[in-house]
Amino acid sequence: MNIQYIDKSSKSYPSLLGEISSPPKGLYVLGKIPDLPMIAIVGTRLPTDYGRVVTYKLAKGLAQAGFCLVSGLALGIDSIVHQAAIDAKGYTVAVLGCGVDEVYPRANRQIYADIIGGRGAVISEYPPQTRPFKSYFPARNRIIAGMSIALIVTEADSKSGSLISANFALQQNKQVMAVPGNINSPKSVGPNNLIKLGANLIGDYSDVLALLDLQLPAAKKVKPKADSKEEANLIELLEAQALSTEQLIEKTGLEAAQIASVISLMEITGKIRNIGSGVWMLN
Repeated sequence: MNIQYIDKSSKSYPSLLGEISSPPKGLYVLGKIPDLPMIAIVGTRLPTDYGRVVTYKLAKGLAQAGFCLVSGLALGIDSIVHQAAIDAKGYTVAVLGCGVDEVYPRANRQIYADIIGGRGAVISEYPPQTRPFKSYFPARNRIIAGMSIALIVTEADSKSGSLISANFALQQNKQVMAVPGNINSPKSVGPNNLIKLGANLIGDYSDVLALLDLQLPAAKKVKPKADSKEEANLIELLEAQALSTEQLIEKTGLEAAQIASVISLMEITGKIRNIGSGVWMLN
């Protein structure tokens, strides 16, 4: 599988990671760790529609601005982060709690393949053929934080493992940022509490650039071109917010079968994407 091993003395070992209190002695690597500033984005495995939308937009904007995005390849927020970087033709690093030859979870095997196929690297401190084990995941979180100049929590409940990552980032004197959410949503308790404790509140990628005082090229927003009156209507609606299929039917007055046809064509041509639960947003 062309797995490389880089020890702490190697020039290709991530420099920021080597500065933490308990750095890995070495890393197993599939793909190539990009020579770019890195930002970690983490969160719940069960995001709400709000969490999916804000995470995807934030991650895609940062990838387009020149950052490599670091996360843990878990379901939910991690998957969205990696996919957004891939969609932006940017770069991402997935830090595993198992060997790099183990695709875990199996549902993310396409993301895994895209990353090692040229969009970044899959890395682990554990040797190949190491199976996922519960205690390995909190330990790998120090690597996610350690490689990055900042860590962002977009959506997480009060006991989410992403808060372990945030704690590691604080111990490592990294900037911690959080996306605020509905005070009645259990999935926003984590970031809302982080903000109360002093984490920087952010709304989009431009807030991150401002906080880091970095002069990176801004992401270029390109509005999809409509090929029909129906597509133009949907693009206009989805510019303002993500909407479900049912909401699109209600707002357009079109029949369900007609909406399904238009949506299918727009998804195939890359104009919109399904972020889960039948909710759509512009690409």
